[in-house]
Amino acid sequence: MNQTHNPYFPYPVRVEQIVTETEDEKLKTFKLRFLNPEDERKFTYIPGQFAELSVPGKGEVPIGIASSPTEKGFLLFTVNEVGLVTTYLHMIKEGYVMGVRGPLGNWYPWEEMEGKNVVIVGGGFAFTTLRSSIVYMLDPQNRQRFGEITVVYGARSPGLLLYREELSDWEKRNDIRMHITVDATDDPEWKYNKGFVPAVAKEKIKSADNAIAIVCGPPIMIRFTQPVLEELGFPPERIILSLEMRMKCGIGMCGRCNIGDRYVCKDGPVFSLAQLKELPPEY
Repeated sequence: MNQTHNPYFPYPVRVEQIVTETEDEKLKTFKLRFLNPEDERKFTYIPGQFAELSVPGKGEVPIGIASSPTEKGFLLFTVNEVGLVTTYLHMIKEGYVMGVRGPLGNWYPWEEMEGKNVVIVGGGFAFTTLRSSIVYMLDPQNRQRFGEITVVYGARSPGLLLYREELSDWEKRNDIRMHITVDATDDPEWKYNKGFVPAVAKEKIKSADNAIAIVCGPPIMIRFTQPVLEELGFPPERIILSLEMRMKCGIGMCGRCNIGDRYVCKDGPVFSLAQLKELPPEY
């Protein structure tokens, strides 16, 4: 069957590089290259989407795409070691051949975001599709399409932050405002913020005027960030949430990601708060 029409068919990819992101070694970023150039051309994605990483004989796991479509020749996925498939992935070596099925789900509302200021709020290992979005917006071909870019990103401790070299590079730029925070640290050399993401967001985000907010993180972070953004003046339709932590099969077959009559994997994982207010408060 033609791969284009078979959502179950993974594209073969080779693991080119594995980077351990965090000091607890629970998060690793995998750089994957397609074995067939034609497959790479077919795999057209938009920041905010996810894919299923497929391991022969082990199963598959849904992971947000951390690379940007502006980064050609490879895909990036940051994998948290939490189950059978992810534990196996953490054991493989560079050169391993596996599968990628996708891209799946919807994406951040890029057409609506054009000409607007963009606020990005992220926490923990859910920063993957937000990394994709930042790289996408900062690309020279795209940067002029957006207004001010403000990022609030936090983790429990400095050693659990993702993409630390890139965070440092972004902080040095004058066309993006980075506000990095950790819940707590005793490190005397820590020069950034201390405090939970919602509190830092309340302090650092100055205005909701002509702005859209994108939020992705643990459910508790999303729950406490939502009222902060509303208090700052963001209407529900301009608060965009990614519920990627609820994703399962990716094509609406298993039924385990439903919220009311919606499936996160097919109807999301990106929803506006206005959409979610019409659904049961399960997210």
